[in-house]
Amino acid sequence: MSELTPAQRALELREALDYHNHRYYVDDNPEISDAAYDRLFTELLALERAYPELQTPDSPTQRVGAQAQTAFQPVTHGVPMLSLGNVFSEEELIEFDQRIRERLRREDISYVAEPKLDGLAISLRYERGVFVQAATRGDGVTGEDVTANVRAIRTCPARLLGADIPSSLEVRGEVYMPRAGFIALNETQKAQGARPFANPRNAAAGSLRQLDPTVSAKRPLSLFCYAVGRVEGGAPPDSQSQMLSWLEGLGLPVNPERATVVGYAGCLRYYEDLAKRRALLPYEIDGVVYKVNKTQDQRVLGELSRQPKWAIAHKFPAEEAVTQVVSIEVQVGRTGALTPVAVLEPVAVGGVMVSHATLHNPEELARKDVRVGDFVRVRRAGDVIPEIVSVLLERRPPQAESFIFPEQCPVCGSSVLREEGVIARCAGGLTCAAQRRESIRHFASRRALDIEGLGDKLIAQLVDSDRIRTVADLYTLSEPELAQRERMGDKSAAKIVAAIARSCETRLPRFLYGLGIPQVGEATALALAQEFGDLPELMEASIERLTRVADVGPIVAQAIATFFADRHNREVIAALIEAGVRWPKMEKRVPGALAGKTIVLTGTLAGMTRDEAKAALVARGAKVVGSVSKRTDWVVVGDDSGSKADRARELGIACLTEAEFQTLLGVSPDKPVLDP
Repeated sequence: MSELTPAQRALELREALDYHNHRYYVDDNPEISDAAYDRLFTELLALERAYPELQTPDSPTQRVGAQAQTAFQPVTHGVPMLSLGNVFSEEELIEFDQRIRERLRREDISYVAEPKLDGLAISLRYERGVFVQAATRGDGVTGEDVTANVRAIRTCPARLLGADIPSSLEVRGEVYMPRAGFIALNETQKAQGARPFANPRNAAAGSLRQLDPTVSAKRPLSLFCYAVGRVEGGAPPDSQSQMLSWLEGLGLPVNPERATVVGYAGCLRYYEDLAKRRALLPYEIDGVVYKVNKTQDQRVLGELSRQPKWAIAHKFPAEEAVTQVVSIEVQVGRTGALTPVAVLEPVAVGGVMVSHATLHNPEELARKDVRVGDFVRVRRAGDVIPEIVSVLLERRPPQAESFIFPEQCPVCGSSVLREEGVIARCAGGLTCAAQRRESIRHFASRRALDIEGLGDKLIAQLVDSDRIRTVADLYTLSEPELAQRERMGDKSAAKIVAAIARSCETRLPRFLYGLGIPQVGEATALALAQEFGDLPELMEASIERLTRVADVGPIVAQAIATFFADRHNREVIAALIEAGVRWPKMEKRVPGALAGKTIVLTGTLAGMTRDEAKAALVARGAKVVGSVSKRTDWVVVGDDSGSKADRARELGIACLTEAEFQTLLGVSPDKPVLDP
């Protein structure tokens, strides 16, 4: 390094950081630790500050450094960005395929099928391999310049890879927000008193169109590329499938779920398979896109004014429906947050009967102006709680009543506070029966202490009769007194008392999650347990110390410190330990052969639950995902495995039996799985 000039070292660092960015964000297979990456980044940043002339627009240090804009500038696309036509049924798909066959005068047309992401279309321009501009679709001819915002998306390479790069390349793709990122973003919005986003597409669009790029940089956006526009100084391969592989070779992110199929029958099989796996994908999709594979065939088929004749979108059944609001109730959560919920005339949405829909908070209720008696459009996506999208004002009955949000808690009568912006909260604390019920239900849930048989109705009886005031009181319950409860008997009482006794043997991440610490979900609980090893050190940790834990920021650190500083919380924890709740101390583990590996679990394992298997893998540094792709390293196959195992074999990915999986973990049938 001492023999290199500052310019040479800066170039070396930029190339290394670009490579590791691609390995981490696109290949999902990092080679170095975050700390090692940070050292390279810090060195480059110091060089560029010492020698400003070394700073380049495509430097990794410039992803988050642009100035806020006053407006988006117009950009004319080199090739118009067309929309797609839609089909909604098998019959319409057959008609589309028939038109293609008749126009091309041959049978068995080859198509490339891809998921239709529910995101925002984008155009990227690279000059001599360097990213220089990004623009939204706009009206198809002219879009808006969002270069600074897209530069902050980690999956968007600042420089293309390889030697055979066109002098100028315009790439089309979709900016989207993964489901996990969307959930985390909305949790942050709520914690900061801001309005949560309605869905991942709205969140992605709103994040991409921020005038301040530093705001966009904090949002969990991602990108998939699927087409090219204008190309100069080179040419892509002459088929859609090869073109996507070519883009992938340039370092651009391309959806691994794509497939080449033949005829409408092949299209339909792909559609049906993807529909079954839709909820398992890490992003939202609303259908499938089919494109004639051969580029020459695409030219022959041509285009209409706004859409190509050689491609179509096959939409999934609508996951929205119209129904009527019967009443509006206010639910009280375990932290005292009051959530307005619309009680609906039951309606089928996406194949599920929906009778309730969240209105999020008082501000959202007022903004949408939902009234009792209104006809509303309800949306459901995957496992997301149904929500009201909009009111059909033209169908509003004259007698529709506005809802007045209560000033007192509907459960305990305590005053309602608005100290956190849009969130209304009951001031009653644990004197509020609703908060106590929810806290105990959460503590006993499967992913926490897992007290089987302790259902909502029994919890309500115990809380409402004041028999249970904190979770520690659960460990004082006896069989005779439970047997006297409504709809209980000796056998049921015995099972519940036995389940409570079993819950004494737990694991630290489960215990932390079960405590219901604000802002602490399962992942954060696991990170805290792995960082501190045991509870006493965690309870005394400062905010500064807590922020050194992965994924724990200032807001979460403050919530954790405040929770453990509370006298009542400490008394409850002490009572739980006194009652016999215990866990083995965790040791910090050095990741071994599983570090950085991507693993899929499918089927039923005999020796452990799915949650235990996932936790054991995560504790060893692996990443557990829900769908199989070419980036998957191993698929663990249990009994009654389904299409994931078949998909793995098609891609040549190693499938492990349960015995091989236990060997990989370093456990045996008589040795417990590593406690996460």
